[in-house]
Amino acid sequence: MPKLDESLLTGLPPFSLLDRAQIREILDQAVSRRYDEGTAIFREGHDADRFYLLLDGYLRVIRSTPGGEQIIVLHISPGQLFGIAPALQRDTYPATAIAAAESIALSWPVRVWDDFITRYPGFATESYKTLGQRLGQIQETLTEMATQAVEKRVACALLRMVHQSGRKSDKGIEIAFPVTRQNISDMTGTTLHTVSRLLSAWQKDGIVESTRKHIVVTDPHALVVLSEA
Repeated sequence: MPKLDESLLTGLPPFSLLDRAQIREILDQAVSRRYDEGTAIFREGHDADRFYLLLDGYLRVIRSTPGGEQIIVLHISPGQLFGIAPALQRDTYPATAIAAAESIALSWPVRVWDDFITRYPGFATESYKTLGQRLGQIQETLTEMATQAVEKRVACALLRMVHQSGRKSDKGIEIAFPVTRQNISDMTGTTLHTVSRLLSAWQKDGIVESTRKHIVVTDPHALVVLSEA
């Protein structure tokens, strides 16, 4: 593996209080790997032997229900830690992480977690802050699925992806990673048919443009109105 530059981590929240020498120590213990779209980086219930930092790409985090259904509970953007089972006092991963697009991640063995927490200022506080935010997002998603109408759930799911990865295009705001109608179905606890019907209707109304694995929100305000209906 080519020697990674310290600038990769400078400014990222878990490492922002560290000097270059400390970041060098951390990078020298890391392994870098590229993951193709659709690759599982780790799976729910498997031994948590490593924790990760996403450098490039996007991830889907998937959890299984007691009934065996797969639910996409959140997405992870570049610059974020993930697979941090030690922060939950777990020795297995609580969810599955799938590359939503071609991705690059650093990883470290879990045996260095306690050392990082102890030696590097800000690493612990930022890691636990990230964990709290993730748990809040998951709770919000599950609450929506239990209490909100389908149209509102789908609108909220699209808005979350726009807020996380949206980039401006000639037509509106494009979701930066591939997303299918089945993905949205798995995010919202509804059927593929219902998602297809809603997206087709919204496309006709000029709110979104949806093609295979690609969504552009052409009228963000209208989508916000739908999410609040």
